[in-house]
Amino acid sequence: MLAAVVLLADQLTKLWAVSALSETERVAVIPPLIHFRLLYNPGAAFSIGTGATWVFTLVAAAAVAGILYTARRLASTGWALALGALLGGAVSHLGDRLFREPGFARGHVVDFIDYGPFVGNVADIALTCGCVALVLLSLRGVPLAKEPGEEPAQLPSNP
Repeated sequence: MLAAVVLLADQLTKLWAVSALSETERVAVIPPLIHFRLLYNPGAAFSIGTGATWVFTLVAAAAVAGILYTARRLASTGWALALGALLGGAVSHLGDRLFREPGFARGHVVDFIDYGPFVGNVADIALTCGCVALVLLSLRGVPLAKEPGEEPAQLPSNP
């Protein structure tokens, strides 16, 4: 469910950004910390790897597949939330890579939230939060998956 919320929020905010902002405009939101500024990013964070957009498409597809595979045996709500945030962000970025200009599997990600040293989007926020949660859950020793043969946790039923 969280993945769907992240995907929807990211794509709707990108739709808004593309329709409301120009590439030359910078709109103050919380000066001087946060501005809206429309960018089309062919690379990764900080525009690294701009010539290898297809690689990021493959990485996003592999991440989605890996998260879906792992999610089949989750052991805790914390891991479900962390992987949900990661899945939503990865699916949204994969959609941008597959379907945005300049072409299939070479699309540029829409970024519009300018934090100063970098410009991102809602999916980036979800990915960052998911990664932080993943590290915290790992450090706390919360098990990711149930042991093979272990019964899935049963939700309480309402009378």
